This record gives sequence, structure tokens and C-alpha cells, in this order.
Amino acid sequence: MGKVITLKKNKDFRRIYIKGNSFVSPFVVTYILKNHSAENRLGITTSKKIGNAVKRNRARRIIRQAYNELLPNLRNGYDFVFVARGKTPFVKSTDILNVISGQLKKAGVLK
Repeated sequence: MGKVITLKKNKDFRRIYIKGNSFVSPFVVTYILKNHSAENRLGITTSKKIGNAVKRNRARRIIRQAYNELLPNLRNGYDFVFVARGKTPFVKSTDILNVISGQLKKAGVLK
């Protein structure tokens, strides 16, 4: 397993928000869009509505951990953006893993 490729440019995030499919839960919103490469790219968004820097970093950390656990089972060639919600920093990482895996199964990108 190689390094995770992250999305950094605002235009990439906007393209995924507009054209991608979204899956909503109380803990995380997932946007998925097929890209034109052989690798998956990851973007995580946490706004100041989540809380202070400690809570935002915890939300990013548990989302990234869930993504890394699911990475070997994902189909290649997709962009993923995960948006943390208000409850994200207060739940266990296994709950986030279950929610994200359910959303990715529904999207059809989980093997």
C-alpha cells in the first residue's frame, strides 16, 4: 500500500461537490466522483462549525483512519471527499468506519 494521494486544490473540491454523488449521515457526508486516473484521491473537509482546532483535527484523524482501513478494498479511479459534521469528533472511530463503509458500499466502489 502506497502513500495516500490527497486533494488540495479548491477547484478539485468544487468539481466533486457539483458533479459527484453524495451520501449523507449524521456523522459524515461522502462525495464520490470517478476520476480519469488509476488511483484514488482523498479530500477531507472540516469547518469551524465542528469546534476548535483539537476537535477538527480529531475529526480529520478518525476519517483518515477509516479511509486507510478501507483502502485495500476500494476500486481504483475515484475521488473521495469526506465532510465532517458536528457529531464527528464525539463518536468512536469504529462508528465512523461503519458509516463510511456503508456509504461506499451503497456507491458501489467497495469490492
